[in-house]
Amino acid sequence: MEYDMYREMLEQPKSLQNTLKEEKSHLKEIASQYKKFDKVYLVGCGSSLSTCFSAKDAANMTFNNNIEVYTGYEFFYHKNIDNENAGVILTSQSGETADTLAALRKAKEKGLFTVSITNEEDSSMMKESDDAVLTQCHRENAILGTKTYMTQLLCLYEIIFGMDNSKTSQDVLNDLEKIPRVVEDLLKATEQDNRILAENYKDQEIFYCLGSGPNYGLAYKLAMTMFMEGALKHACPLYSGEFRHGLIERAEKNVPLVFLDAGYPGDEFTRKSIQFGEKIGTQNIVYRMQDYSNLNPLLSPFVLVVPLEWFIYYLAHYNGEDPGSTRHIGKVRY
Repeated sequence: MEYDMYREMLEQPKSLQNTLKEEKSHLKEIASQYKKFDKVYLVGCGSSLSTCFSAKDAANMTFNNNIEVYTGYEFFYHKNIDNENAGVILTSQSGETADTLAALRKAKEKGLFTVSITNEEDSSMMKESDDAVLTQCHRENAILGTKTYMTQLLCLYEIIFGMDNSKTSQDVLNDLEKIPRVVEDLLKATEQDNRILAENYKDQEIFYCLGSGPNYGLAYKLAMTMFMEGALKHACPLYSGEFRHGLIERAEKNVPLVFLDAGYPGDEFTRKSIQFGEKIGTQNIVYRMQDYSNLNPLLSPFVLVVPLEWFIYYLAHYNGEDPGSTRHIGKVRY
């Protein structure tokens, strides 16, 4: 049986291509404007928050910047938001996320320049922000966020790395152009292995997800919106360096640990955690950037999310769940 998520996953390369085609020059203009700000705030919720984490951590590994990440209501209630020469980038697939919309309105009250990245042309965020970027995905039905996640992350990287003139940032931007083709190849190459992996793990009920640098954002998405929302499995995200502060006491024999490794400096701790797990018999599931692509490692979230999507898709399927459906999301507003 094919669910909405299946079709939407396969639409990711085209969505990336179309977004680059329609918005690249616009994204360069935004980057030039935000380069002048002393501080940049990134705001999002759920999958959108994860893209903010990844973009910020990738930038922090590349150049000096003053970028902060907030959830929608964290930003809304914060008493010390700097409105002197600062800009806000808000991310929401629907453009109607209540938390993020509240943050947008708060930013405008404080006189901050705002840019929204969304997939819905008629959304409130698209209309109310000072400027807006429209990802070219058409409607997305599955709750996980596949093509909208990928294109939103693309837009953030284009803006953030466009703010820097270093060779490393230019290398990242050059490799971003290759992402649509890489994703297309990965969708074909990684399905079967992750289908088998999902069948092997279908009876497990809790997964711990670890990554460093930009891969922490992906670990956050994997746990919060892929395992829990999509596959209805308990999950927890951690920075790899935090393994020995808590999880080390719960990582027992046969407990599944999902590691994301891209060779970042912080992945020294990823590998140490993998080795510890091997000693005590945890079920380590390791996704390594170098096994899938030779692109700049800072683009690891774009690459590793594809095999992870297949894993989650089939994990839900083997448990009789539609990975794109919801039980409570959309019904509860606060």
